[in-house]
Amino acid sequence: MKFTKGYWVNRYGVTNADAVQVREVKVENDRVYLYTVPYAMDMRAMGGPVLEMFVSSPQPDIIRVEAYHFMGSNQKMPAFELNDLHCALEVEDGEKEVSIKSGDTKLVVTKNPCGFTYYYKDKKLTSVGDRFGHAMISTIKTENDRYLTDQMEFGIAGDKNPENLRCNSFMRVQMDLDIGEKVYGLGERFTPFVKNGQSVETWNEDGGTCSEISYKSIPFYVTNRNYGVLVNDPGPVSYEICSEQVTRVQFSVPGEKIDFMVVGGADMKQVLENYTNLSGKPALPPAWTFGLWLTSSFTTKYDEETVMEFVNGMAERHIPLHVFHFDCYWMKENEWCNFDWDQAMFPDIDHQLEVMKKEKNLKICVWINSYIGQKSPLFKEAKDLGYLLKKPNGDVWQGDLWQAGMGLVDFTNPDACKWYQSKLRKLLDQGVDCFKTDFGERIPVDVVYYDGSDPVRMHNYYTYLYNKCVFDLLEAYKGKNEACLFARSATVGGQKFPVHWGGDCSSNYASMSESLRGGLSLCLSGFGFWSHDMSGFEGTAPADVYKRWAAFGLLSTHSRLHGSNSYRVPWLFSKEGEQNGEESVAVVKKFSELKCTLMPYMFSAAVNTHKTGVPTMRAMVLEFPGDIACEDLDRQYMLGDSLLVAPVFTKDGDVTYYLPDGKWTHLLSNETKVGGRWMRENYDFFSLPLLARENSIIAIGANNQEPDYDYGKDLTLHVFELSDKASAKITDSRGNDMLSVCAKNEGGRVTIHFDGRAEGLKVLLRNVKSVSNLTGATAEAHEFGTLLTVNADLGDVTYTL
Repeated sequence: MKFTKGYWVNRYGVTNADAVQVREVKVENDRVYLYTVPYAMDMRAMGGPVLEMFVSSPQPDIIRVEAYHFMGSNQKMPAFELNDLHCALEVEDGEKEVSIKSGDTKLVVTKNPCGFTYYYKDKKLTSVGDRFGHAMISTIKTENDRYLTDQMEFGIAGDKNPENLRCNSFMRVQMDLDIGEKVYGLGERFTPFVKNGQSVETWNEDGGTCSEISYKSIPFYVTNRNYGVLVNDPGPVSYEICSEQVTRVQFSVPGEKIDFMVVGGADMKQVLENYTNLSGKPALPPAWTFGLWLTSSFTTKYDEETVMEFVNGMAERHIPLHVFHFDCYWMKENEWCNFDWDQAMFPDIDHQLEVMKKEKNLKICVWINSYIGQKSPLFKEAKDLGYLLKKPNGDVWQGDLWQAGMGLVDFTNPDACKWYQSKLRKLLDQGVDCFKTDFGERIPVDVVYYDGSDPVRMHNYYTYLYNKCVFDLLEAYKGKNEACLFARSATVGGQKFPVHWGGDCSSNYASMSESLRGGLSLCLSGFGFWSHDMSGFEGTAPADVYKRWAAFGLLSTHSRLHGSNSYRVPWLFSKEGEQNGEESVAVVKKFSELKCTLMPYMFSAAVNTHKTGVPTMRAMVLEFPGDIACEDLDRQYMLGDSLLVAPVFTKDGDVTYYLPDGKWTHLLSNETKVGGRWMRENYDFFSLPLLARENSIIAIGANNQEPDYDYGKDLTLHVFELSDKASAKITDSRGNDMLSVCAKNEGGRVTIHFDGRAEGLKVLLRNVKSVSNLTGATAEAHEFGTLLTVNADLGDVTYTL
């Protein structure tokens, strides 16, 4: 949202008052009070506006500023669930400035002129922008009480803006950006990966993957200068990122208060770790969720016979399949949700689920949302109990977009949550393992909540309560680290309820690319796990797109074949001259098997994500912060610490990608490449750039059929280009520590140390033709190097290169 026209003047009808002088400082136990005025003279004045601020620290290395114009509001506001430790501050209050420190992050506030500068270990991070001696923390008034709705749309799917959104009071902050500084995050954004130059509104909407609209709006950004900023407001936060002011990030909110936190860190990874200390760590999804998911698709015809045909077809073609998802029409039309199987389509669902689970060894997912169609028997029940959102006049809010006459469950009502959970619990008793929690973005603002919360702020926050309600049930029913959602919408803290997928993409290479861009953006916003509809949701992909996307999808943390009006089984995707998609079948089979063997490595990375908040799928800038070429890369990523993945976005297999410095080894072909340069290569459908970093150890399992197995049995540790040191921590399939490995090369003499358990452990020295003076193992030649069989006692292995 813009308030100025150029550098010199405000837009018509806009007035602002900024923090110009700090007139009073009060140091309290865990916060500092600042009284600021909009003038520089040393005088006793009266009247306003003035800004009163409170500086505190909810976590080490995070400094929070709450700035108020008016404090008198009694409107109940939803609030992000943050882990606020109320940290003690180190405060030095001097004549000209006050220094406020938390951990290694420090805020220095100068008093006249007022200024706010942030440091990490005395290295400057950023500062609040200065304009003519004014610190750009401002209260703003507009003559036009439709200023907000003139610049933003709050109606559902193109409806006109509701009348209750009139507002002429705003709070604004501008933060300086340094030369070369780049901004990332703000949720799952499909616009350019680097956010500089963009206007971004944090307002969740159902807009697909091809626009500036986002399903997952997160008011948190991180920069390549190793800090992040969270605007602690679940409502509409408006960002102008090097747009209104080209050297600043501006964020503004409607109302009389703005609350923001600067998160410091030694690098971007530590910033994300600190941020998720505050907003919550991603839960650990169970290992089975990392396998291949297949769905019924959306509007296709699916019944018991069709579903079993697909399941049996995958087994007959020896394609490892692990989860089957029933989309919306497992329930009767226009009764979403009634939580009852459509008996016409699934006449003996109990037996069918038993066969799928026990004989086919599948997990079961079903589609749900938080809407109750009027035709559903549950509508009257929920209405009579008062569990649906209401209009100001007391009527149930209803709409026809999506389900005829639908209402929305009011998750601010604890009894409504328990009621909703009771309906889902019956499905869990029946054998369902997880839920696809679809929608959660089309939330009206002309409503009244049970707990009286501001409906504008609830629009984005609704998805948190919705997904939390379902996740809490799953965790209570199945146990910790056994719960999984497949969620589309999110806000701050939503990472605690994985997994999230990228929404409705199209069946082409452009949409495949924009999906990855959105996923990398989300994973720089505190989220650890991400998926997408392989081969696209809308339309039907040609066979080449299907195969390229399958390879990419099965090298994402979570992998789902799902579509809208056509099925996604691979034998339906034939190239010219084929009848039954033989090559598509072979590609899906290969990469599903590959992913199963990668699970000891990938699941250990997932455990690290759960513990630290650093995503498993990570943008190159996160892993290589000193490499300028990595700052803009959005068509490749690191999968864990050691594997680089560059999906192929062309039919003919041409791909361009960047390799950072070092020596890299192709995981599948064993070819070595020297980094620090761009690569232009060509791949068939059975491969893609999948490269292991030098001085890395990648654990490869012996089971290529399942994602959840005993990772310690017949494990092979692949060691790549060991010129210095390498280490790896491998967990079991429950997330428990299993094996730690350290390898060190000292002048050609290598020692590998093991701590933990493994049975039949092997070490594959990639591209090492032979070794001498070997102890602790036996050696044999291997097509990719030298294979060592480690002695059963797991004593040190030593050898000379």
